[in-house]
Amino acid sequence: MSRIGKVPVVIPEKVSLSVDGLRVTVEGPKGKLEKTFKGPIELQHEECRLTVMPKGSSRLARSLHGTVRSLIANMVTGVTEGFHKDVEIQGVGFRAAVEGSLLDLSLGYSHPIKYPIPDGIKITVTDNTKVRIEGSDKQLVGAVAADLKHFYKPNPYKAKGVYIVGEYVRRKEGKTVG
Repeated sequence: MSRIGKVPVVIPEKVSLSVDGLRVTVEGPKGKLEKTFKGPIELQHEECRLTVMPKGSSRLARSLHGTVRSLIANMVTGVTEGFHKDVEIQGVGFRAAVEGSLLDLSLGYSHPIKYPIPDGIKITVTDNTKVRIEGSDKQLVGAVAADLKHFYKPNPYKAKGVYIVGEYVRRKEGKTVG
């Protein structure tokens, strides 16, 4: 059995959690999240805790046990505290700005990139190069950061591009005249 899966998910007072079969709905101060799980697992909801149990001892049941527990714990954390990722844009003339429900990126192309901000995500831009992505869904926050990075991947030679703060990009030496 999974060590992570054995630990029950503690539900804070300000969070309401409902379980309908394998559908879990979590509602809190930062929003509402809903997810349906599949597979040989069962959810036991008590007063202020949720326990995930595998049905049987198959390999699939054991592998999903800890994963489902972690996903539910992330849902509870998301509606109470929220998640954020910081993205930094480096390059001469590179900038970002929020215009209504669009993120306007100037990344050295002949055209500006207009990225529609998904529902449930809040984007703030400081210093025209630092972008903060906030939301209650951990997966969606990471997906938005990955989408922004995809528009101009970090260049290991010139150190230009869109970087997710905290990630390591190995710098390379350019060609030398020999």
